[in-house]
Amino acid sequence: MKIGILGGTFNPVHLGHLILAEEAREKLGLEKIIFVPANLPPHKDNGDIAASSSRLRMLKLAIKGNKYFAVSDIEIKRQGRSYTIDTLKEFKRKYPADELYFIIGSDLLKYLDDWKDLAEINKMVKFVAATRPGYPLEKIPAYIQTLGIRAVDVSGFEVHRCIKENKSFRYLVPESVFNYINKKWLYK
Repeated sequence: MKIGILGGTFNPVHLGHLILAEEAREKLGLEKIIFVPANLPPHKDNGDIAASSSRLRMLKLAIKGNKYFAVSDIEIKRQGRSYTIDTLKEFKRKYPADELYFIIGSDLLKYLDDWKDLAEINKMVKFVAATRPGYPLEKIPAYIQTLGIRAVDVSGFEVHRCIKENKSFRYLVPESVFNYINKKWLYK
């Protein structure tokens, strides 16, 4: 089986994440996409990040009804900082005969040199970088496959800004996530 792994903070999950996952699934011929929310991202300031339980719940709400999508709480259960290498080792144990595709947005390419055990990661998965508005696919290492996807300029930062400025964010996130954020007063 060909499985896509899409890790991230998902703070919150938004339509850009879902479109990326669906297009990657179709274009790469993947049979499943597993969303993996980070417990504590190693390269981000964790001050504005919603509780991992809330981010996990929003992901489950967002993918409900898509038989190709799943969510793993592997990094949340492990606690502490979330490193890709640790997660991929666990996925390789769980799916030893499957082909794993690790999908990132082109915005993360500039941080690759800081990743823990990057050489080992490259041996374990097919590394895919998907286009993201404002982050062109330039100077791509040879081990990374590029994937052009529909330009959807949505970010968690933009959702936070809208909420803090009391502006609408309704169509930046799935309706179920919109309702959850409002019910729980997240990002206020």
